[in-house]
Amino acid sequence: MEDDALQSYLESIVSPERLKRFDEVLKNRTNYITVVMEDVYHMHNVSAVIRSCEVFGIQNVHIVENEFAKHLDKKIALGAQKWVDFTTHETTMNCIKKLRSEDYSIIATTPHNNANTSRDYKITGKTALLFGTEKEGLSKLVMDEADGFLKIPMVGFTESLNVSVAAAIILQDLTHKLRSSTLNWKLSPEEKKLKKLEWTKKSIKNIDKIITRFLSDN
Repeated sequence: MEDDALQSYLESIVSPERLKRFDEVLKNRTNYITVVMEDVYHMHNVSAVIRSCEVFGIQNVHIVENEFAKHLDKKIALGAQKWVDFTTHETTMNCIKKLRSEDYSIIATTPHNNANTSRDYKITGKTALLFGTEKEGLSKLVMDEADGFLKIPMVGFTESLNVSVAAAIILQDLTHKLRSSTLNWKLSPEEKKLKKLEWTKKSIKNIDKIITRFLSDN
């Protein structure tokens, strides 16, 4: 009840138009597809992938830091980092184990191998899309552990795309399929409620002081 009271109070501070926008966005948010970036060391690419995830309604992003320390390029993400959740992993295997414990299929994106195209790929369950480094691609570990492979159909001389471009194309294809399916891909009512509270907090200046004052008065 205290959480409900706090949420009602905080929502009274935010404009009705912004709250309505939260509801509209949350209708299309999903955890059914998640994205994993394995050692993508160019920060503008990390940020651009995150921006694409936000645009196409992906709520959770995983970042593996086997070799490279990460920091988010906020200028390129253009605020997307406020609305997307991040989980960082020290090793690829830790990430894969975590995803498998949550019933995700591990799908490696690659221009090679006998892979499905993003247009032909059928979503049958929770899917983790893994993207690798700009030069080497995904690690051998991912390729060995993958439950499936995915590629973008290309007809030119170039064999690969920039990782941020590839992610945007694949996410557009797969999220369109997901929303056209009968799969239970949407956030639960409780997940939407918690996320709306989190976004409301992020929209209010001096939020810590406001919450402290509210709790002391109640």
